[in-house]
Amino acid sequence: MPYLSSVRCQCIWLPTACAILSSLFIAALARPAAAADRMADLRNQMVDEAVVAAGVKNPRVIAAMRATPRHEFVPEADRKQAYYDMAIPIGHGQTISPPFVVASMTERLDPQPTDRVLEIGTGSGYQSAVLSPLVKEVYTIEIQEPLGIRARQTLNRLNYKNINTKIGDGFQGWPEKAPFDKIIVTCSPENIPQPLVDQLREGGRMIVPVGQRFQQVLYLFHKVRGKLKREALEATMFVPMTGTAESLRRVQYDAEHPAIVNGGMERSTLIAGVPDGWYYVRRGRLEQSDRAPEGRQFLTCASRESGKFAQALQAFGVDGRKVRELDVSVWVRGRDIRPPLLHPTQRPRLILNYYDENRAPIDSEGLGPWTGTFDWVEKHDRLPVPKEARVAVLYIGLAGATGEISFDDIRVVPAAK
Repeated sequence: MPYLSSVRCQCIWLPTACAILSSLFIAALARPAAAADRMADLRNQMVDEAVVAAGVKNPRVIAAMRATPRHEFVPEADRKQAYYDMAIPIGHGQTISPPFVVASMTERLDPQPTDRVLEIGTGSGYQSAVLSPLVKEVYTIEIQEPLGIRARQTLNRLNYKNINTKIGDGFQGWPEKAPFDKIIVTCSPENIPQPLVDQLREGGRMIVPVGQRFQQVLYLFHKVRGKLKREALEATMFVPMTGTAESLRRVQYDAEHPAIVNGGMERSTLIAGVPDGWYYVRRGRLEQSDRAPEGRQFLTCASRESGKFAQALQAFGVDGRKVRELDVSVWVRGRDIRPPLLHPTQRPRLILNYYDENRAPIDSEGLGPWTGTFDWVEKHDRLPVPKEARVAVLYIGLAGATGEISFDDIRVVPAAK
């Protein structure tokens, strides 16, 4: 289950699209007879814009996304956001994954009609529901009992017959139902749990985000001769796997001393062309120059299409009870940056989005905005941290504008008292 912030910023910077979807949702609620059709319209719009346009090609996966009523898996108070491409808190520190993430992970799993699939992290049940028409059987485990019970009730109410639910520690898998043809993990362990390796059949696939609390890579694993052969897909950010996996975690984060990883963009060792430590990089490229403010490498986000995302994100822990302000600085350069004609307030910025212990959004602070063409310039400010904050997500990018914006030597440290 990715952090809410993983794509929420897309909604922040597209107010008109969000408003349209909200008005359509409210209209559907106001006319019960047309509600099913309106929900289908919203769902198809979401799939067209957030799934197909983003690169998902498998026709069976696309059909499953169109058929799965995501609003049924979202808390009632948040249903008007159900068809945004964003994660939504579902309680107990968990989220329902963004539609693109669900579709992309499902496609990479390559589900077949004869597959028996194990899912770790049931959450709301949405991922299980998407898998249901694509495979023979789904076995899904949720460690949070209230979420597991609610998901089971939702899946039963919607008449999903081939989904088997269980409340327990996903680290242990479901040995009495093994082996599985495919395994999908929607939370992040520091290392792959051995029971999951053992329960994956020879030749099977497993997709799982692996890494530290705020530094992860989504891997696709193939089991070959009893061993896992891994393929790095992309940098990402999921909620941590709890239970046994959390107790075995060796690298802990320090929320009283937050800092940015690889703010100079010099390291790129995990994913080709993507700076280490940064995730959901869209329309971004690493460039090199002897004139770079720090080192030789920097990140450029570019787009010729208004409203398209050109961005990079990085999360870190911060305890607002201990850290009241952050010193934030960045070197930035612009080339022909133009805000959208219809939404001139959408301009490139550096944004800190804050979230509480339940992954719910609190507030945002930032530097910028920037427009036009300008050479490298350093920007700096002290930004307040809400007392309720436990996680911050740093956003850099064009925020829907066109042109190019480059970032280097980003620093975030607690402000001196």
